[in-house]
Amino acid sequence: MSDPSPTRPKRRGRLLRFTAALLVLSGVAAYLVVQYVTGGGGTRGCKVVSASGGGASYDFTPEQAVNAATIAAVGTGRGMPERAVTIAIATALQESGLRNIEHGDRDSLGLFQQRPSMGWGTERQIMDPAYAAGIFYAHLDKVPGYTELPLTVAAQRVQRSGYPEAYAKHEQDATLLSAALTGRAAATLTCAGRPQRTSSATGPDAVRAALVRDFGRDALQETGAEVGGTPVPTPSPSPSVTATAHGRTVTVPVSGGGKPDAAGRDERTRGWQLAQWAVANSSALHIQRVSYAGREWTAGGGDWRTVGSQGTAGSQGTAGSQGTAGAERSVGAVRIVTGQ
Repeated sequence: MSDPSPTRPKRRGRLLRFTAALLVLSGVAAYLVVQYVTGGGGTRGCKVVSASGGGASYDFTPEQAVNAATIAAVGTGRGMPERAVTIAIATALQESGLRNIEHGDRDSLGLFQQRPSMGWGTERQIMDPAYAAGIFYAHLDKVPGYTELPLTVAAQRVQRSGYPEAYAKHEQDATLLSAALTGRAAATLTCAGRPQRTSSATGPDAVRAALVRDFGRDALQETGAEVGGTPVPTPSPSPSVTATAHGRTVTVPVSGGGKPDAAGRDERTRGWQLAQWAVANSSALHIQRVSYAGREWTAGGGDWRTVGSQGTAGSQGTAGSQGTAGAERSVGAVRIVTGQ
């Protein structure tokens, strides 16, 4: 009997290695395609910059943008100051990466990794970002002098984390996000606006429903939530959000009769919160264009740009600036144009 040919095992080994390498490359390619389409994972898609022009910036995903915008809207609706929103966003960045996850340590869930067994609410409630943010603020509001405390201390008084020092590393990013999403820093938040195929609803009706979800109702009061055995107090009401639609355009008035809202913000600040909320939700809701105070953001168009009296885009504005003289007169409404 002749000896087996030594070349056969070598050929078989090369074939197996080639096949394995091909499978790995195919997997990587499929992963990159999925991330591009969905805007999730490592695909950033959104960016916020410092209004002072100091060069600080933070890149984040459309999913994170939606959740951060909800946290900010719930906070200002409850009359919480910007510092509270910064603390809340930094906490969510540490606990979940600003993702509404269905798992965690023991029975921890959601943006803030709140535990049903510890009295934070039912699983369904905690997985509602508006509820989760509201119950966080309700706890934070019970911390004496929390606005003067270091962020790590304030967050720890609420969360009781095993790693309280971890919140500190998110403070700069959370500060940038809260400044933009409370409306104090104008024209500082942008997103690519690439539509998410996973969106369940789009168009003007979906935009109005999302506005009501974040701005127009008190999720805690509706669900009868309690903190420390006592009912959650009704937050100071901000001006109700009303929106009218004509075709694909949703118009949201921001006039408050010259009076500050529950968080002490003026009309322009409220308008910029709504405008940048819309940009943060642009991928999920297929929003194509947002206009406010003489500035305009367009999906795929990059930064906010000034617009002329005829509504045409002019030279690019500086983040955080107030725009042109024409812009100063156009602070009465935010206009949101959807793709459907």
